[in-house]
Amino acid sequence: MNMIMERFPGMFTVICTLLAYMIPFTIYKINQKIHLKLDPPWKQGDNKENGNQKKSPNNKSKTSNEG
Repeated sequence: MNMIMERFPGMFTVICTLLAYMIPFTIYKINQKIHLKLDPPWKQGDNKENGNQKKSPNNKSKTSNEG
């Protein structure tokens, strides 16, 4: 059991690892909330339309072989 406990990283390493994940994740979430509330209406409409767009099977790109 002692050999296993020696292989675990120290408490400082664990805290730094958690902070390395939590700080960018928190900034990302805060940035999302800021954009949802403060983006101009024209930009919010584009984001909603692009996020909900589904590709239909009828919208196939044309190839050069078509005549």
